[in-house]
Amino acid sequence: MDTEAKPSERDPACEPDPGTEERSRSLRVPAGAGAWMTWRRTAVLGAVCTVFVLLLSHFVVQPFLIPSGSMEPTLRIGDRVLVNKLAYRFGAGPHRGDVVVFDGTGSFVQEAPQENPVAGLAHSVASSLGLAQPAETDYVKRVVGVGGDRVVCCDSRGRVEVNGRAIAEDYLYPGDAPSRARFDIVVPDGTLWMMGDHRSNSRDSRDHLGEPGGGMVPVDMVIGRVDWIGWPPSRLGSLPDSAAFGAVRAPGGGHG
Repeated sequence: MDTEAKPSERDPACEPDPGTEERSRSLRVPAGAGAWMTWRRTAVLGAVCTVFVLLLSHFVVQPFLIPSGSMEPTLRIGDRVLVNKLAYRFGAGPHRGDVVVFDGTGSFVQEAPQENPVAGLAHSVASSLGLAQPAETDYVKRVVGVGGDRVVCCDSRGRVEVNGRAIAEDYLYPGDAPSRARFDIVVPDGTLWMMGDHRSNSRDSRDHLGEPGGGMVPVDMVIGRVDWIGWPPSRLGSLPDSAAFGAVRAPGGGHG
């Protein structure tokens, strides 16, 4: 018996549905669209990450590229440090011995240099990520005197004195004198007396005694405290503590 179905006898259900084929064609992803979608997702993710890092840098912790040797041996040229911006946000102020980053406009620099706004914005973003040199008005120094302190250089052994107490500055650059410049100042309230650890290679409060402000840095201009070294890996870690100011008392006899 011939069981082969004749063309006229084939089941219509087995025939392809023209509408299904049309829908399949409409759902096909055009050539190259997959790569475009991947690139777009990557770009969006990169933008979100950049915004997050910038917000973190602006409000919490900021990378800072060390541009000079004024803080050697504590900080070296090319170190990338992490600046804690929350250190002084909740009522606490800088302490003697803290290493801080600050804006020196009005104290170390009388006027901020003029620059192209677009270039300035690009440089600001790069420096806030630790990818470029900091602004010309940003400095990193050690707090030696706070408001009310009398800071004198030098005693009979060549040491800096704070409120009559000689300071054993174990962080100084080997071979450096505490200061070759003589001074005897009282730090006004709300300001700080700043000095670099590499005293013979640091332009700091001593160099601005005869200028407006007398080299004192307003506390409000402090950007944050340097707590960690983040780069290079061989120097990764927190800044070493110094007991140099542990015995200094505040003016009037209280603990400073």
